Amino acid sequence: MSNAPLIRIFKASKRFTKGKETITIFENLNLSIPQGDFVAIMGPSGSGKTTLLNLCGGIDRPTSGEVHVAGARIDSLPEGALSKWRAANVGFIFQFYNLMPMLTAAKNVELPLLLTKLGGAERRKRVETALKLVNLADRLNHLPREMSGGQMQRVAIARAMVSDPTLLLCDEPTGDLDRTTADEILKTLQLLNRELGKTIVMVTHDPEAAKYARRTLHLDKGVFTERDVAAA
Repeated sequence: MSNAPLIRIFKASKRFTKGKETITIFENLNLSIPQGDFVAIMGPSGSGKTTLLNLCGGIDRPTSGEVHVAGARIDSLPEGALSKWRAANVGFIFQFYNLMPMLTAAKNVELPLLLTKLGGAERRKRVETALKLVNLADRLNHLPREMSGGQMQRVAIARAMVSDPTLLLCDEPTGDLDRTTADEILKTLQLLNRELGKTIVMVTHDPEAAKYARRTLHLDKGVFTERDVAAA
């Protein structure tokens, strides 16, 4: 694992306006995550975990402060440039898979590649490699309804990996799975981190899931508690 920060959030604040009320999610938040790290972020509902994940992926922007990821200050990028940066650098994995129900596993995994200039043959090669990586080479032509929850989540992981992103952002990736299946998914994420060097940031409520990460950060009311020195 490199000591160079892949993610650096500096004095970030996030506020929402609801009617006449201003809701502060966090204020002057700092975070540094080295390249090759696997970080679990825990905390109660409403603590700002998913908002923080969205800032790291360029889905949301801070009200103030800076967000640097993979060599770019993403909070100040124009929307077009941000979309291109996100497609090249980030893979997203969600709790409920977000697969297109009418598409096969292979077609679901191929979706991010449709935004690139790759030809059909190269796209197929990458899709097959990604599905083989998650042990689903025999499910290329299966629809989501023909797969178990664990298989659907592995398809989602393959989709996140197919463009070879630097960063994987996981929002409760095992929240809809039983313990045995959840452990299989977490072992896959651990493999991607340890063998392929992918940096992973995972939001979870599950202490058992957090054990698969290299370290755990606790976010409560927009403030890190019990955190590592590397997060300061």
